Amino acid sequence: MMTKEISLNTLWNSAISKDRVFHSDGLSHLPEAARRYLEHAIAPGTAIASAVRLQMHGEIKLKSWIPFKAEQVICWQRGLIWSATAWMNGLPIWGSDRLIDGVGAMQWKLLGVFPVMIGSGADITRSNVGRLQAESICLPSVFYGDDVSWTTTDSSDLHSSFVVQGERAELDFTIDQTGRLKTVKLPRWGNPEGGEFHDLDFGAIVESEGTFWGYTIPTRLRVGWYFGTERFKLEGEFFRATIDDAIYR
Repeated sequence: MMTKEISLNTLWNSAISKDRVFHSDGLSHLPEAARRYLEHAIAPGTAIASAVRLQMHGEIKLKSWIPFKAEQVICWQRGLIWSATAWMNGLPIWGSDRLIDGVGAMQWKLLGVFPVMIGSGADITRSNVGRLQAESICLPSVFYGDDVSWTTTDSSDLHSSFVVQGERAELDFTIDQTGRLKTVKLPRWGNPEGGEFHDLDFGAIVESEGTFWGYTIPTRLRVGWYFGTERFKLEGEFFRATIDDAIYR
């Protein structure tokens, strides 16, 4: 079963406004580290968004590192579309990763004609749900809700748990004393070795941040598999992105 072939604009326009604003006095029941993260990530009075639209560029590893530029929409109720152009030996590869209404797919074609990577089915869907979970850090408003539970062991290590697209997310954050996000890690379904899909540690190092529409989010990230081990540096890291702009609704 393939995903519905909807566009970025269609997904963006399907976002539902919540007509709420962020107030830090609604965080008193949370662990101190969770309050610190949310107060850093969302400015007082910011409208609670259900979607974000991102412009980005960076490098992706397909045997070697190649440049890309991309646009992405995350609509929390429905899923995501990441639409990108990468260049291999000067030739463009166009494609997208998507998760729409519980169905995931990826499709990448050289010159828009010759297949490079195409995938669908239950494993791709489950892996793309993991991607949506990880990229929740670009839509911090999802953490301002009663359906998210928080636990913490110290002032810098924070765990959040919530359900999205029928799968439970278990995200581990590290933050600094100001509440700034430094890393995120989660178990994600994948097969970077090329064999059977299974759960692996997946995550991102946040190298810089920026503020858009009242939301402070990562703007430069290094992302990959085997997060937290030496394998991340040697073979797991496959995505380096700089977010150039973000708008919310």
